[in-house]
Amino acid sequence: MVELQTISIAIASASVVAGVIYYSLQVRHQNLQIQQQNKMRQTDLLMRLHLAFSTRETVDACLKYLSTEYKDYDDFVKKYGSPMAEGQVQSVFAIMGMFFEGIGVLLKNRLVDLNLVIELFTVDMFWLKMKPLAEGMRKQFNEPRLYERFEYLYNETKKREQELQQSKA
Repeated sequence: MVELQTISIAIASASVVAGVIYYSLQVRHQNLQIQQQNKMRQTDLLMRLHLAFSTRETVDACLKYLSTEYKDYDDFVKKYGSPMAEGQVQSVFAIMGMFFEGIGVLLKNRLVDLNLVIELFTVDMFWLKMKPLAEGMRKQFNEPRLYERFEYLYNETKKREQELQQSKA
């Protein structure tokens, strides 16, 4: 016959196991909630950036930026003057550069999801327009980090696009 002490030990052990399972489920649930909240914050942040990028002023700047024609840094300087001078073209390049530089900082610090960035912004089109100017300014002003996060953003989007193409193949 089973003794009362053995039964109480079994009940106590079962209670401890049930408590551990319950606690583990609670911790898992809290982690899922935190992940979901972080995803919502990231989405909210990117949507706010997208809305800011969609204002008339920014759209006008984008159009001016994308329609500016130059072959390389020297050609830009010849046509529009120094990129660090005052001027409409210089301003739109600064606006676009700072905007994408900011997104690059957020991405590098894992504060935004790369897939959402790719869905919302055509990073490659903007970086390819900026690249000759950025490289020239880095050399002329001895600032190797100038638009570094913008370039990082571009490189990360390219890597992800290649990963997606490989997974589809």
